[in-house]
Amino acid sequence: MANPYRELFKAPGSGAFVLAAMIARMPISMTGIGLITMLSQVQGGYAMAGAVAATFALATAFCAPQVSRLVDRYGQGRILPVAALLGGGALLLLLLCTRLQAPHWTLFFFAALAGCMPSMSAMVRARWTEVYRGRPELQTAYALESVLDEVCFIVGPPLSVGLCVVAFPEAGPLAALLALAIGVTAFVLQRSTEPPVHPHEEHHQGSIIRSRDIQLLMLLMVAMGTIVGVVDVVSVAFAQQQGQPAAASIVLSVYAIGSCLAGLAFGAAGSGWLVDAFGARSGFWLAIAAGAVVLGSAIPSYRHLK
Repeated sequence: MANPYRELFKAPGSGAFVLAAMIARMPISMTGIGLITMLSQVQGGYAMAGAVAATFALATAFCAPQVSRLVDRYGQGRILPVAALLGGGALLLLLLCTRLQAPHWTLFFFAALAGCMPSMSAMVRARWTEVYRGRPELQTAYALESVLDEVCFIVGPPLSVGLCVVAFPEAGPLAALLALAIGVTAFVLQRSTEPPVHPHEEHHQGSIIRSRDIQLLMLLMVAMGTIVGVVDVVSVAFAQQQGQPAAASIVLSVYAIGSCLAGLAFGAAGSGWLVDAFGARSGFWLAIAAGAVVLGSAIPSYRHLK
């Protein structure tokens, strides 16, 4: 039986843009947890650290669709370097403000600007779409990208936390900044696989956010983001209180490994078996129950910290 993932890379240039995007997406997993670890060490608490990290996350959620919209209109080669320069420059200034003990408002200001960093996961999925549009391989490509996202969360958090603890507090976010610069540069230089610019239409039928299905999806993603945020903060705080701050990286990596293995199985077997085994509605509630278990397991640790 042929390996469906190996078959994907028969397309010219696919391996190169996947590797570049892998480096460029590392800040997704490294920046938030790096800010929490950095500021908790410098400020001596988690209130400020969590607030700044939350500001960065909210800014990313707002800016990422805007950057993607500009990419659709003007192309990846023109927009990604600008977005990376703006977001990366703001992150660098945030690190300098932390080092120089600048006023707290500067941390929030530059954390918000750092949210302009491009969503490289969306950019590489756009390239896969152009390569395999209308073909069954596209589902496998999307599954591969989900797995690579999880790989980032296996490698990124322990690397970021470890650098902050072992080297100096700003080391984790600084490594994320370097990965962004190297990865985006390598990615945009690969022009042969860049998706074409789509013509801009002035007339629209209304915002897609008004769709009931999109609203439900947004609600679910907010819940998922809450779980991920709670696990990140509680893992770092609990490990530090136990006198083993570097152990948080192990916990976060194991947490991501489970998701990575599930993604690999899903992509190799296809989505049909999941629906056949559980049904669409049962699968939905199964996912809700799994999330509740994860969140519930974190609450005792949070109460212990208080």
